[in-house]
Amino acid sequence: MLIPYHLLEADTLDRLLEDFVTRDGTDNGDETPLVTRVERARHALHKGQAVIVFDAESQQCQLALKSEVPREWLEE
Repeated sequence: MLIPYHLLEADTLDRLLEDFVTRDGTDNGDETPLVTRVERARHALHKGQAVIVFDAESQQCQLALKSEVPREWLEE
């Protein structure tokens, strides 16, 4: 299920983005400051390049590139 980012409270979105950019495997040795990585993720959401995916089974949210989610999810 896709969650429209603009429906989240600002603090919730901030925490989600921070969690995503600090997960294992997301930095790849990148020493870019946390605030910059969060803003890059936020910008991708605003531009429609990324989406928030909620998995009901695991009760977890992920950020994904829009091009990587099933087309039918985008049409719902």
